[in-house]
Amino acid sequence: MTGADGATSADGVGVDAPVVVIGPMGAGKSSVGKRVAKALGVPFTDTDRVIAREHGPIPGIFAERGEPAFRELEAAAVRSALATAGVIAVGGGAVTHPETRAALVGARIVLLTVSPEAVAARIAGSDRPLLAQGGLDAWQTIADERAATYAELAHATFDTSRRPMSHVVRDVVAWVTGQQATSATGTARGTTTGGTP
Repeated sequence: MTGADGATSADGVGVDAPVVVIGPMGAGKSSVGKRVAKALGVPFTDTDRVIAREHGPIPGIFAERGEPAFRELEAAAVRSALATAGVIAVGGGAVTHPETRAALVGARIVLLTVSPEAVAARIAGSDRPLLAQGGLDAWQTIADERAATYAELAHATFDTSRRPMSHVVRDVVAWVTGQQATSATGTARGTTTGGTP
């Protein structure tokens, strides 16, 4: 099976609802999401890559058309990706758009968090438009502004600051499969935080 971004595996457990990975810039959404999709055997979509492929580099979109225009393109990419019923990694600011938040209803939403110390190395040399002038200080401001929205939307939260990616992926996969088993028995979906080292 091949997803919108071409990263899938054939033999997995599948998903009964789209799994959407949200979180601040540099939290590892694309890296974790791709591996979770492979483990589950479902399509993977990175909406930033879809937008770049269809409309050109994201820094150019911000520079030429502005952030509101980018968020509209992003909302459309998210809606399209949700139809794959796979794993979707969305941009850090996707949840700031009302249409995107509305589209996420019914999805299983995984929040990845990361400390400022851990993210510093990850965003070094980044061409992310919203960090162009402020670096780590800008990252912290943006992360703080979005934190409440992330927390409101998330069904499960996993920190990626110091844990091996393989452990984060393992825990996300375990959570997704556990949620599906819970749904099959009709038990209400709860909120999870953490993961074992």
